Amino acid sequence: MTGVAAHEWWGWRDAWEAALYGPDGFYRSPEGPAGHFRTSVHASPLFAAAVARLLCRLDEALGRPAELDFVDMAAGRGELAGGVLAALPADVAVRTRVHAVEVADRPAGLDARIEWRSEPPRGVTGLLFANEWLDDVPVEVVATDADGVARRVLVRSDGAERLGEPVGGSDAGWLARWWPLPPEEGRRAEIGLPRDTAWAAAVATLDRGLAVAVDYAHTAAARPPYGTLTGFRDGRETRPVPDGSCDVTAHVALDACLLPGGRLLTQRAALHALGLSGARPPLALASSDPVAYVRALADAGAAAELTAPGGLGGFGWLLQPVGVAAPLLVDVPDHEEQ
Repeated sequence: MTGVAAHEWWGWRDAWEAALYGPDGFYRSPEGPAGHFRTSVHASPLFAAAVARLLCRLDEALGRPAELDFVDMAAGRGELAGGVLAALPADVAVRTRVHAVEVADRPAGLDARIEWRSEPPRGVTGLLFANEWLDDVPVEVVATDADGVARRVLVRSDGAERLGEPVGGSDAGWLARWWPLPPEEGRRAEIGLPRDTAWAAAVATLDRGLAVAVDYAHTAAARPPYGTLTGFRDGRETRPVPDGSCDVTAHVALDACLLPGGRLLTQRAALHALGLSGARPPLALASSDPVAYVRALADAGAAAELTAPGGLGGFGWLLQPVGVAAPLLVDVPDHEEQ
């Protein structure tokens, strides 16, 4: 960890921040996130195409403004921003300003129409889309001691942990409201208050439009008893070590992030509502147009991966409209997609 001796103990939030976003942090590495883990964006271009359809629906709901914004939070190396821009109809693309928000430097070869930023723009009219951003907003990790008292977990750069002071103040309030821990030793939680704050700030950049957060998620009815803190390196899940060598991440309490008027649904439901289905193409197509059949079959396989209930389809989508009343996603029952 940059600037931190191996023997020093930090709260997880500060250690996590340095490990991911410090001068030599994980997210500043040349290969970017795609070198270590696969998101929906990397799984198939169908995902970017679905987001483009959502942006087009929003464009209509906004009355087709002269300038339409698409903000890609935690843009990685611009894969989603580029995919959405490529999938937009020409009449929408010509009015769309694409903003990629990322701490790393602008990658070489990125479409010149994409504006690279370290912070989201303000006064947005359009869609702010945060795919797997909130899970990488650092938070404090807490655990209960032998007396059932929730204490902050301290960590060294080698990943060793010990318990620190009892949780207090606003952190204690958030824990009591959103993730109360039973008084038994060893229970763990992640205090999502910084994520709630970050999400509210992102939504506040919109004048009119829609903010969407997509992430590994859980809600109050099913909080994990021992937390979700983990790491990823070279495509594999690994022990979370805050030394910059791996991604450090934890699932998101999306229900705590929800603002008035917002809505939660699964990625499976959201993508179905955007016309993405894993249904096989009709066999008759194999005879009439074999090439089209093979292409449609490949798309069905990719769509099935994106909507699989136990995988990417189980991700949470948080939809937060700002000044838009029209429903943009109408639930489609599973049986109508098969």
